[in-house]
Amino acid sequence: MRGYPRAALVVGILMLIFGIVFALQGKGTIGGSAMSNNSFWIYAGMVIAIVGVAISVLGAWTGSKSPKPKTGTP
Repeated sequence: MRGYPRAALVVGILMLIFGIVFALQGKGTIGGSAMSNNSFWIYAGMVIAIVGVAISVLGAWTGSKSPKPKTGTP
């Protein structure tokens, strides 16, 4: 489970980015898709972004609490 905190951080940041893009498309700021000017995507994007932040914080917090491997001999 050594790679979990880093993976959670990356997945959380990606979800944050996708959530922001979805919300901006739903608002109509970013146009050119079926998601443009659709209020569902504003709220879905916000939820996705909030979940992404939570996953990133969890990954960062778990990574800071995990014991570091010892190197060298005693």
